[in-house]
Amino acid sequence: MTRLISFAAAPLLAIAVLSASASADPIADRQALMKDQGKTIGSITPIIKGEKPFDADAVKAALTHLNEDAQKIDVATLFPAGSDKGKTTASPKIWEDNAGFVAAVGKYKKDAAAAAEANPADLESFKVVFNQVGENCASCHKAFRIKKD
Repeated sequence: MTRLISFAAAPLLAIAVLSASASADPIADRQALMKDQGKTIGSITPIIKGEKPFDADAVKAALTHLNEDAQKIDVATLFPAGSDKGKTTASPKIWEDNAGFVAAVGKYKKDAAAAAEANPADLESFKVVFNQVGENCASCHKAFRIKKD
């Protein structure tokens, strides 16, 4: 019976070990997530600027993807204490004013979800929802990110 339990538990233990090692680098994990968000924003910025025509399907897909990424931001997992060391532009203010940072992330998540749900049908309605999300990004980066040289 003990062998059967050990045999059955082995795959679960392997999954737990692999899961832990997959997210063992919170700096790399958060940078990958932020880069993906930047790529998504970059795909729709030309529409906002009038450089590309409004495409409702592309906008909806981008806002949906942006929201999915936003909802993945878990401050405790991606910004644990001590993860301000190394190759990162995360400001020490994240840990000094953690409540403020958590509130900023919460607002971003809420606004990203609202933008995805808004399903803008034209450029003007898209600008309204996108600008709110963009303002969140800018204010959070200003307060909680070290400028790159």
